[in-house]
Amino acid sequence: MDLIRIIVAILLPPLGVFLQVGFAGAFWLNILLTLLGYIPGIVHAVWIIAKR
Repeated sequence: MDLIRIIVAILLPPLGVFLQVGFAGAFWLNILLTLLGYIPGIVHAVWIIAKR
């Protein structure tokens, strides 16, 4: 299941984080990072998924 979440996180980083943590603070941080730059959003999403 983590592999699917990582693939989703590469395509749509906030969705990958949402599938992992829901509407927690990490989700909103990831939206902000994705808006500031797509790559930081991907890095954060993969980090969140790999950490848990």
